[in-house]
Amino acid sequence: MRKLISSGSKFESEIGYSRAVVDGEWIFVSGTTGFDYATMKISEDVAEQADQTFRNIKAAMEQAGFSLADIMRVHYLFPDAKDFEPCWPVFKKYLGDIRPAATMFVAGLADPRMKIEIEVTAKKRG
Repeated sequence: MRKLISSGSKFESEIGYSRAVVDGEWIFVSGTTGFDYATMKISEDVAEQADQTFRNIKAAMEQAGFSLADIMRVHYLFPDAKDFEPCWPVFKKYLGDIRPAATMFVAGLADPRMKIEIEVTAKKRG
């Protein structure tokens, strides 16, 4: 059964996508950034953006009945490769015990204020 999850971000309705899509025991979380969706503000610090991004991902996953522990794969996108290493402590904080498959990409993002975008795929543990 397919279920659409929304964070309430204006981007979802304006662009036409969901924060996450659940299909059975799988959840696919869209590329998520460090915006605080309640205020639509974003920190200038990449590590703070990474932390907020994981809070946004966690909220979407919990709304769907999943937890971060269910994450199987993570994709990190950075406009600037030098910002990857400063985020390692944040990645460890949220995923250190989970240790999903991970890939880091360098790519331009839609808004120059965004320094990181994270996408995850998870499967509910049985």
